Amino acid sequence: MLVYRRFRFHSARFLPNLEDNHICKQTHGHTFNLTIYIDGNINPKTGFVIDFFDIDKIIKSKILPLIDHKLLNEIEGLDNPTSEHLIKWIWNKIENDFKGLYEIKLSEDHGTGIIYKGE
Repeated sequence: MLVYRRFRFHSARFLPNLEDNHICKQTHGHTFNLTIYIDGNINPKTGFVIDFFDIDKIIKSKILPLIDHKLLNEIEGLDNPTSEHLIKWIWNKIENDFKGLYEIKLSEDHGTGIIYKGE
C-alpha cells in the first residue's frame, strides 16, 4: 500500500548554466509542491502504514527549514538548483529516515514536475 504526504514550500533560484537570454537564468521564485510516497503494509496495532505525523517530523525538521523561503543556490550541493537536482538532493537527505521510501514528486506548478525513485 502506498501512502503519501504533500508539502508546499516557496524558494527562489537562478539557473546559472543556462544561456544568458533564458528567463530562468535570472533570479525567480516558485511555489513548490513536494510529495513523499511510502510503501508498506498496515501495522496491525496502529492501523497505519506510517503515521503522517512521523513524515511531518522528518520533512519539517530536515528539509523545509533548509529550503523554504531560501535562495536555493546558496545551499551546499545546489549551485545549479534545477528541479532535477533539487529532488535528488531531497532524496539523499531523507532516504535513510523512511523505511519503505518509494518515490518523491516535486512540482513547480500544476503542469510540470519530477518523479524520483532513488535511481
